[in-house]
Parts: sequence; C-alpha cells; structure tokens
Amino acid sequence: MLSVIIPTDGVEHTTVATLAALVPGAAAGVVREVLLVDRAASDTIARVADVAGCNYLAFAGTHSAALAAGAKRARGPWLMFLHAGAVLDSGWIEETTQFIQMVSVGDRPRAAVFRYARSPYASAPLRDSLKFLARTVTGPSAEQGLLIARDHYERLGGHAPESRRAEARLLRQLGRSSRTMLRSRIIVA
Repeated sequence: MLSVIIPTDGVEHTTVATLAALVPGAAAGVVREVLLVDRAASDTIARVADVAGCNYLAFAGTHSAALAAGAKRARGPWLMFLHAGAVLDSGWIEETTQFIQMVSVGDRPRAAVFRYARSPYASAPLRDSLKFLARTVTGPSAEQGLLIARDHYERLGGHAPESRRAEARLLRQLGRSSRTMLRSRIIVA
C-alpha cells in the first residue's frame, strides 16, 4: 500500500531511529516497502538496509534529485517521504490508513503532513520557537514528512531534480486546500 522514501546522507543512527518507528506499520501491512536513498553511497547505510529488509539506492546528486529517484523506483500506490531522524508517533498507522481510505473514495486528491513535535532532547528552544512561528506563517516544512498518492505526486510534477528547494515547492503547490495536517506527531531530531 505505502512506499516510504528516506533520503540519507550516510548517517546510521538517524536512519535507524526512523526505521524503528516504521516497524509496526510494516507488521500491520501498511508499509509495503522502505527505500533508503543514500547520497553518501556509504557501506553503513547499505548494511542498515540489508539488515532492516529495505531497498537501497546509492545516488550521487542533489537532495531533490534523490527524492525524485526514490519516488520513481518505489512500487506502492502511495508515497511517504520522511527525513532520516524523523520519528512518527505510535498512532500514525491507524490515522494514515484512515486518510488513505478517505482520499481513495473521495472526489478530490489530497496529501497529508504530520504534526510537528519538538524532540524532548533538543536544547535549542529559541530556534524551535522561530521554526514554529515560520511554520505558522508559511505552512508546514519538509521535516514534517509528506504522504501523497503516486498519481497525485506525478500530476504535480513531483520533486524537481534541479531545484534546491523542491520539497518546499511541492508543499506550496499542494496549497492549504489540498493538504491535510494529521493529528499524529512527527518528532524531528
């Protein structure tokens, strides 16, 4: 049902934290595949992918191009883009399933982002306050993940490989009217 694309830069601990949050989704049959797109082309992430049963794609290019390559290779009808280090709340499985069912029977394409939650271990409250203010004014950030049907993603043009801010552009294209803020939180490290 759902293909999860995680761009990595060769950092093991952030990737493993994100994968651990996805295990219950795989057990419930919601996550069909996880694709680790590693721009560092490191043996470490290849090993993590092998141990975790993920697909691995070494990719030399921009972050935007890596996201586009991951989406192209993914097989599921729904795509979820997560940054390495992002950890989903335990309620994400049920809410994601309900969202997918709602959009599938609806007459309007929609995408979803997760509700931002500050890491309890973060030590920069001023920076988090500024980020909160920016999200309030401009909308969600790419750190909050993106859940979107593949056909809707392709109609929007996906992540433009040549763009430096392809994730922000895609969120802007979705606009407020076709974007849902899920109740499930995403903790960004």
